[in-house]
Amino acid sequence: MDDSKIATPTISHVILDLDGTLINTDGIVNEVLKVILVRYGKKWDNKKAHRIVGKTPKEAASIVVEDYELPCTTEEFISQITPMFFDQLCNIKALPGASRLIKHLKNNGVPMALASNSPKSNIEAKISFHEGWKESFSVIVGGDEVVMGKPSPEIFVEAAKRLNADPSKCLVLEDSLPGVTAGKAAGMVVIAVPSIPKQGGLYSSADEVINSLLDLHPEKWDLPTFGDWIEETLPIEPWYIGGPVIKGFGRGSKILGIPTANLPAENFSAILSEHTSGVYFGWAGLSTRGIYKMVMSIGWNPYFDNTEKTIEPWLLHDFGEDFYGEELHLAIVGYIRPEANFPSLESLIARIHEDGRIAERALDLPVYAGYKDSPYLKTPCN
Repeated sequence: MDDSKIATPTISHVILDLDGTLINTDGIVNEVLKVILVRYGKKWDNKKAHRIVGKTPKEAASIVVEDYELPCTTEEFISQITPMFFDQLCNIKALPGASRLIKHLKNNGVPMALASNSPKSNIEAKISFHEGWKESFSVIVGGDEVVMGKPSPEIFVEAAKRLNADPSKCLVLEDSLPGVTAGKAAGMVVIAVPSIPKQGGLYSSADEVINSLLDLHPEKWDLPTFGDWIEETLPIEPWYIGGPVIKGFGRGSKILGIPTANLPAENFSAILSEHTSGVYFGWAGLSTRGIYKMVMSIGWNPYFDNTEKTIEPWLLHDFGEDFYGEELHLAIVGYIRPEANFPSLESLIARIHEDGRIAERALDLPVYAGYKDSPYLKTPCN
């Protein structure tokens, strides 16, 4: 059968997961767990983080108690971590593209529900810190309102029932495998936005896997298209980072022929956790040279299979010399695409140059050009 002739399901309603899909709960949870585990003489292992993604709070607590052989019951552990977590609710940030998506669907009259394994009171507390979110959802279903949490389909079936929607016309957005399993079992269309890096291949049961909500194209599912892309670029809320230029992996100039001005990623671990991997662009200020157009990648560079998330800016100017140690300030103002793997080095190089051309043109547009005058680009680093 010709796949191109298979009709795309007509979507009438959208059901969203919360933690890891709309808000960056994982970072706060990990920080709280680090503190708790120190009390028991244990050290948090990031490699075990995936084991609690998508679980109910009780399931997650039980896994931690077991994995770290803690001398307490699951209930005792929950009683310790809950107040610490609630103290941090105001610090949980929206993931890239979350507010944009919610506003877009609301403005276009698409009914939305939240369906999360968290208790309903926790859900409402979390979204209260994000302006306009609570009133955007027609329905909120918490894990304490159903008999079984995800991966059971019950929570999504209940959300569709309250929306008065046909499950086959519901689009689910989920970051976890249990959530994807639940959505498919409920007979819904599911888009996975994996919250664990480099794990997209595990989500084969989803109808689509995307890198982040910035990469969602709702028109593929018969929903209203976003109208904010400009000449292959997406304006974003600007963010700023800076530091001394360091030596990278040595592949920028030697292998790719593209000299990148690398920054020490370990200095920006917190801000990197807030921003999805992908290709961005903006303005770069060098303390002794001036301000230049810039395109950069954030992520694991799948072709080279990095083990750590990196920042690799490419200043779109021929300097003719290295400038290691000089202060570099970046104003990141737009997004181009998710990071991707490539079948050959040649295809990777071609795509990087295309990204450079897109950024070069875009930065002349008024929506981006004004940021060249940002005082941050001209101020010394602390």
